[in-house]
Amino acid sequence: MDGEALFIDEVSKSFGPVKAVKRLSARIPRGCIYGFLGPNGAGKTTTLRMAMDIIRPDSGRITVLGHPSTTHGRERIGYMPEERGLYRKMKVRALLTYFGRLKGVDSRRLAGEIPRRLDEVGLSDWADRRVEDLSRGMQQKLQFLVTVISDPEFTILDEPFSGLDPVNLETIRDIMLRMREEGRTVIFSTHMMEQAERLCDSILLIHRGEKILDGPLDEVRARYTTPTVRAELEGDISFVEGLPMVERVERDGAMTDIVLREGADSQELLRALVERVRVRSFEEKRASLHEIFVSLVKENDG
Repeated sequence: MDGEALFIDEVSKSFGPVKAVKRLSARIPRGCIYGFLGPNGAGKTTTLRMAMDIIRPDSGRITVLGHPSTTHGRERIGYMPEERGLYRKMKVRALLTYFGRLKGVDSRRLAGEIPRRLDEVGLSDWADRRVEDLSRGMQQKLQFLVTVISDPEFTILDEPFSGLDPVNLETIRDIMLRMREEGRTVIFSTHMMEQAERLCDSILLIHRGEKILDGPLDEVRARYTTPTVRAELEGDISFVEGLPMVERVERDGAMTDIVLREGADSQELLRALVERVRVRSFEEKRASLHEIFVSLVKENDG
């Protein structure tokens, strides 16, 4: 457990008759980006709040950086809650200084760090403005800076992309990737599967408080991907469905998805296609996280 950033063991939590989390277990290694994924109300925020000691589990145990409580080494941990909370009357620079000092960061270091961080997210011109003067997206970026101003070893971000436009989303994403490159651990919850797919090393899919699956992203994709080729073909393709290696054919506008039989070789399909039609594009298609999640939720609900 000492080698893990977060260890969750058979954790359950109820609020009255509502079972928010049901015997959830997960091991999150250090030095990775790990996604807690699922629809709203799945139990993601409740789990992260238990990890941060904001609420206590009814049963099970949690360790953070090898300790049973985040009160050990709190300066090594950053937490961005789903409910944003900034002092609206404070000026931006003063706010970052305040939270940096709370985390034990030296004033001299903050004097250099704050301008660099503000420039990184495009808020340099707002350093001496009140928080209440910032747009919602700007406040979201400021909340992120508050969370990471101390360069935490372990960071939890609850729905960090909420309210961000595509440009600012990329800015936050790039910072998260750099944190991983520096050996830090980032856990973030989201229902935005596309962002998780671009960021995560490993994922945990939660539905109705229960784990549906977890593991490295590449392994999850390999486990749930049906061998499919997506091709753009010119000519009469009516023969494709009759090829021995083909299970079925699905048209999607100008593109054709060709589902292969188990054990079939996509290169054999390519050779067969080249003999009969012009192949403008040909790629093996992997199931998206969205497709995997929808399929598993339907299966779970069925």
